[in-house]
Amino acid sequence: MQKFNVDIHFDLLMFVEERRRKGRKNVIFEDFIPSFREGGFRLIVSSLYIDDIFLPEMALRKCLDQISCLYQEIQESGEELKLIKSYSDIEALRDTNQIGIMLAFEGVEPLYDDLNLLDIFYELGVRILGINWSRRNYAADGSFFTSKREGKKGGLTPFGVALVEKAEKLGMIIDVSHLNDEGFDDVVQFTQNPFIATHSNSRTLVGSMRNLTDDQIRIIGKRGGLIGINSANKFVSNHDDTSNIAAYVDHILKIKELIGIDHVALGFDICDFGMTEEFKKHMTVEGRSFFNVVRGYQDVNRVEKELINRGVSTEEIQQVFSENFINLVKKSL
Repeated sequence: MQKFNVDIHFDLLMFVEERRRKGRKNVIFEDFIPSFREGGFRLIVSSLYIDDIFLPEMALRKCLDQISCLYQEIQESGEELKLIKSYSDIEALRDTNQIGIMLAFEGVEPLYDDLNLLDIFYELGVRILGINWSRRNYAADGSFFTSKREGKKGGLTPFGVALVEKAEKLGMIIDVSHLNDEGFDDVVQFTQNPFIATHSNSRTLVGSMRNLTDDQIRIIGKRGGLIGINSANKFVSNHDDTSNIAAYVDHILKIKELIGIDHVALGFDICDFGMTEEFKKHMTVEGRSFFNVVRGYQDVNRVEKELINRGVSTEEIQQVFSENFINLVKKSL
């Protein structure tokens, strides 16, 4: 049986747009599809991430450039790629050999404070609304990687409240990764549907503010939501020498313990191979290096082996690797 694995967070289009800007074509086909296929990944959720150097003036343009690049890549790939907008699109994907790409905001900076733009991005295919990255925008405050000098923190702004309410009406899935605790509480208050954290781990295991508290994890589970486990070393373990696949699986099992295996997914956030110098500054914490413990999509086999060694069943592994996210999409899109 052909594998159908899903990664619910990858900064794919940031890398694609950078390479196409230098004159490349067929970037996904040449640089990424071989790795996707080696790991059995058929569906990738690509974030729309805008680097600090383009903010605020170029946020909208850079985001549209990334989406345009995807559309061009789909045309160039023949039958290799498909834009995924709904559950029916995923079901159709199973009968083909295509790789599906779903679009997700990682920060709503491209909207500025204009709700009307959300409709346009929905029409273009964006189905997941990551409210922010680890910085402040018009919608909310983000959770920083390290403590910073700042004034009072805020949760959702009036624009942020209107945004999540409209996103739910459109049928978008809310993503709380990178949102601070105050904003998380506001999402709980002002939304009704299941929401997700596409790439966040357990704060009990690793005390980063980017990770989720046990109470937050329980709330996501109670809502019927999902947590994608991040493979960035500083969210996996408190020390580089213990940041490994075993520690990664610890987070999967912690979520399972708190709310059950049907609320866990893969949100690798693989990005150490293509970070800009500006991005590296954000990712440096207390002198630690940055790397992904899952170093490529082929490493999913190591994750699977560790899960089996820890007593996780084949059926449960398949839930984590794909079915949990697909079932959430079925309910939401």
